[in-house]
Amino acid sequence: MNIALVAHDSKKILMENLCIAYRHILSKHTIFATGTTGLLIEETSNLIVNKHLAGHLGGEQQLGTQIANNEVDLVIFLRDPVAHKDYEPEATSVFRLCDVHNIPLASNLATAEALLLALDRGDLDWRTIMQ
Repeated sequence: MNIALVAHDSKKILMENLCIAYRHILSKHTIFATGTTGLLIEETSNLIVNKHLAGHLGGEQQLGTQIANNEVDLVIFLRDPVAHKDYEPEATSVFRLCDVHNIPLASNLATAEALLLALDRGDLDWRTIMQ
């Protein structure tokens, strides 16, 4: 399955730790990420990441295109709803596209862990049937 990973600056370390903790699950799938997040994930977890541009340089739009074309099966977007910076990717458009195209989405650590465990159990295999 194709998994997209995005994190605001204040959540990047959390994303790195998530990828380290769940490397055994993530390594079985194809991972896409915005530029800086993808680079950090590769460096810390040794996972292979297909990197888009940085979020503010168009990575968010690249991810949105993948979602709209049903090329993403799961999105984890660790966002900071309190200290969002202007140059960080805007979550609203990605969230809207996930809702429109019925893509499972996590916006915090608890939901991300639940989705990754569900993925590992096969609970999201219905995504492959719909394609």
